[in-house]
Amino acid sequence: MTIEYSGRGDPARSLALLWRTSERTSRKGKPDLSVDRIVRAAIEVADAEGLQGLSMRRVAERLGVGTMSLYTYVPGKPELLDVMLDTVHGTAYDETGGPEEVPGGWRERLTRVARANWALCRRHPWLLQVATSRPVLGPNVTAKYDLELRAIDGIGLTDVEMDQVITLVTGFVHGTARGAVEASQVESQTGMSDEQWWAAHAPFLSRISDATRYPTAARVGQAAGEALGGAYSAEHTFEFGLERLLDGIEALIRRRTGQSG
Repeated sequence: MTIEYSGRGDPARSLALLWRTSERTSRKGKPDLSVDRIVRAAIEVADAEGLQGLSMRRVAERLGVGTMSLYTYVPGKPELLDVMLDTVHGTAYDETGGPEEVPGGWRERLTRVARANWALCRRHPWLLQVATSRPVLGPNVTAKYDLELRAIDGIGLTDVEMDQVITLVTGFVHGTARGAVEASQVESQTGMSDEQWWAAHAPFLSRISDATRYPTAARVGQAAGEALGGAYSAEHTFEFGLERLLDGIEALIRRRTGQSG
């Protein structure tokens, strides 16, 4: 898998592009280009081909313009990637509404945060190919972070704990979403469905598997396979893990606020 890193571009140019402080407009007689059009085209390329297929040339082809014309608006691919990230994060709650719209308490609001981020990663799988330890400092990423923090504000956590809870939830989502994306792509990448893969391995497994030697693995593997309809279900892992994650956060809140039960 191709891994890219956010924040690799020139800081001044990236921030100017993210916050649109010095956007250029098309000149008369030139292609009708803008930063927004270029970014939308780049996102479409990445959605279809992954980051391994993203280049300034591919974006230019999609727009029907010369590659060099893009550099009038975007300094290069690193800065373009930062704006792509900021743009798609601005759509995270378009379909579900923000966590503040959820009736109930912090648990329901945090569940909305997790599900919205899961859906975002499924819509744009290339997000999982970007390492963001150096965050994109754009308006949409900042607004999303603020919105998600407000979902757990005033429930008894310190500011640092609030930050860590959001980091924990989004990190969990990214891990399980990566498994879902890999599972959805494995057939096209290998030319073999899960059913075909198991059928090909079954004759050999029947000869080498030994339930008496690995009794726990045999018992649990069979039960899980029957329950999940296969060796792995990313959706089940997400649902199960999210509930356990919320249980742990609830225990922390109870300890912080002195609640019992």
